[in-house]
Amino acid sequence: MNNQQIQQYLTTNQNRARLLVSCPDQPGIVSAISTLLRDHGANIVESSQYTTHPVEGTFFLRIVFEANDMKAKENEIRDAITSVGEEFSMQWRLNFLHELKKTAIFASKDTTCLRELLYEWESGDLVTDISLVISNHETGRELVESFGIPFYYIPANKDIRKEVEAKQLELMEEYDIDLIVLARYMQILTPKFVATYPSSIINIHHSFLPAFVGASPHKRAYDRGVKLIGATSHYVTDDLDEGPIIEQDVIRVDHRNNVSDLKKKGRLIERSVLARGVKWHLEDRVIVHENKTIVF
Repeated sequence: MNNQQIQQYLTTNQNRARLLVSCPDQPGIVSAISTLLRDHGANIVESSQYTTHPVEGTFFLRIVFEANDMKAKENEIRDAITSVGEEFSMQWRLNFLHELKKTAIFASKDTTCLRELLYEWESGDLVTDISLVISNHETGRELVESFGIPFYYIPANKDIRKEVEAKQLELMEEYDIDLIVLARYMQILTPKFVATYPSSIINIHHSFLPAFVGASPHKRAYDRGVKLIGATSHYVTDDLDEGPIIEQDVIRVDHRNNVSDLKKKGRLIERSVLARGVKWHLEDRVIVHENKTIVF
C-alpha cells in the first residue's frame, strides 16, 4: 500500500471497528452486545455468527460497527465490552480500523510467496503495514527494497537458532509487529519464539495437510500417485505443521506430471492460499478454537 492508499483507507475507516467474540452459547449474547453498541451511538454494518451447538456449544461472533468520533469513544466501548464479557465468560478481541496492523515477512531462497504478498500489498488488497522482511538468503533483497521496505539478511541454521531468534525478536519489538508471515521460510521456530506470538504467525505448507506432513511432500505425493496436490496456510504451533488451518486449496495432476511438475503447480496454489490466509487474518475474520479455526 502506498501512502495515498493508506491515507484513503484510514480516512474511510476512521470510525469503524471489528469485534470478535467466543463464549459458551446461551441466550442474550447478541442482544447484550447490540445494546451496548447502540448505547454508545454505534451502528452495526456487518455481522456473522456461528455456534457449535445451541445448548452446550461454543458461540462465535464477528461484528463490524461504526460510530461517530470513534477515537473519543474507544475506552468507553472497551469498558462496556469488558463488563458484558465478564457476564457471558467471553474471550473477545476488539480492533479499531484506524490502527493499521504491522506485518513482518520471513523468507528464504524461494521468493514465490514473498512476491505474491508484496504484489497483493501494492495493489491495496492486503491492508497492513509491511514493516520489514527478514531472510536467511540475500535472494529477495532487490525485490523487497524496490517496494521501499527494509530488508534484513540474517543467516540461520539449527546450530545458531538461539542467536538468530534473539535478533529477530529484537526487530519484532523494534517495529512493534502484530503479525509474522512465513513465506516459505525454511527454518523451524523454537517454542519460545512461537509463544511470543500466539495465533499470530502464519505459515504456508506445500501440502494439503494433514497429508504428507514435513519435508519433500511433492516427492512423496508423486510416489503415491496422487491426482490432487494442494497447499495449506495455518497458524504455527510447537507441533510441526499441525497448527490450526486457515485456508487450503488443490490443483489436479496426473500420470504425465513428474516431481518437478508437481512443485511448479504447487507454487501456484501456495502463493494464493497464503495470501488469502493472511488477508483473512488482517481483516479479523479468523477465530482460533482448540486446534481449529472459525473463518467468517
